Amino acid sequence: MVLLTGGGTGGHLFPALAVAEELGRRGHEVFYLGALGGLEARLLPKTPIPHALVPAGKLDRSALRPKEAWRLLLGLLAARGVLRAKRPKAVLSTGGYAGFPAAFAAELMGIPVLLHEQNAKLGLAVRLLAPLSRGLALSVPLPLAPGLATKARVVGYPVREVRFPKAEAKARLGFDPGKPLLLVLGGSQGSLELNERLPPLLRPLGLPVLHQVGERWLERYRHLEGEGYRVAGFVDGPLAMSAADLLLARAGAGTLAEAAFHQLPALLFPLSPRLDGGAQRANALAYQKAGAARLGDYPRLAQQVEEMLRNPEPYREAMGSLSPEGAAGRLADWLEEFL
Repeated sequence: MVLLTGGGTGGHLFPALAVAEELGRRGHEVFYLGALGGLEARLLPKTPIPHALVPAGKLDRSALRPKEAWRLLLGLLAARGVLRAKRPKAVLSTGGYAGFPAAFAAELMGIPVLLHEQNAKLGLAVRLLAPLSRGLALSVPLPLAPGLATKARVVGYPVREVRFPKAEAKARLGFDPGKPLLLVLGGSQGSLELNERLPPLLRPLGLPVLHQVGERWLERYRHLEGEGYRVAGFVDGPLAMSAADLLLARAGAGTLAEAAFHQLPALLFPLSPRLDGGAQRANALAYQKAGAARLGDYPRLAQQVEEMLRNPEPYREAMGSLSPEGAAGRLADWLEEFL
C-alpha cells in the first residue's frame, strides 16, 4: 500500500490525486490522508479513494500560534494511528499544512517518504520534511543545497493530460475559431484583483475574452458579459486552455503546469510575496527566465498582449519544454522503487 497525503488547497491536492489514480491503474492499493477543513474534505468523498481526515495545524512562516500548535500535535498523533493501522510501504506528501502530519510521523517510523514540491521555491512543510525524506520530486528545476540535491529529481507537476484541437475547443465554448482568444484565470477561487483591473484594460482591445471570475464573484461581474467578453464562475481547464491563444493569470504551480502542457503563452500577475511567501513570484520568474511567459505590467498590458499574440511561437516552444506530460507516471515509478 501507498499512503498519499497533502492538501489544504488544490495546488497540493490535485497532484496527489493524479498519482493515486495512476497507482490504482497499476494495481497498487492506495489510501489518502487529508486534513479536516481542507479542500480534500469536500472532494475526497466524491472519489473512490479510501481516505481519512486528521487535524492539521497551519504552519506559519514567522511564528507558530498556540492554537495551531495544538492542532499540529493532534494531527501527528492521529496520523501515527492511521499509519500503524494501514502499514503503508511508502508515503507521498505533496506538502501544504495538510501534508505535514502523516509525512513527519512516517519519517519517525522509518517509512520511506517521497516529497513533491509544486513551486519554484520550497514550501515550509517540504523544507521541514526534506532532511529525513527518501526523495524530493520537483515540478521545475530549482537550486538546492548539496544535501538535498542528491535526493532530488525533476518530474513535473501532474495535470489532466487532455487536449482538444484549437478550432474545436473555441467552437465548443462559443467563440469564433478565426479570432485569438484571451483566457483570464485567477485560480480556482478567482482573483478580486484580476477581476477588477483586467476588464477595463482588455475590453478596448476588441478581442474575445473568457474570464474565470470565481464562483463567489460571478454575480458581481455578470455586467462584463457582452461584445465577446464572457465571464464564468469556473471553466473546464483542458477545454479552455486548448481554445486560448494567450493566458493572463496568477502564477500558481498548477495553472502554470497546465499552461505548459497546452503550450499556452502567459502573462503572469503573481500574488504578493507577503501573501504566499514568494512562491508565485518564484514560479513566474522561472517561467519568464525560460522564455515561456512574461510578468504582466498593467500600464503596458495592451502592448504586451499585442506583442505576444503577434509572435507566440517562441513562448509556445518554451512552454512545451516545461511540459509536465507523464509526471504522474514518473512519480508512480519512483514510489514503486520503495515497494
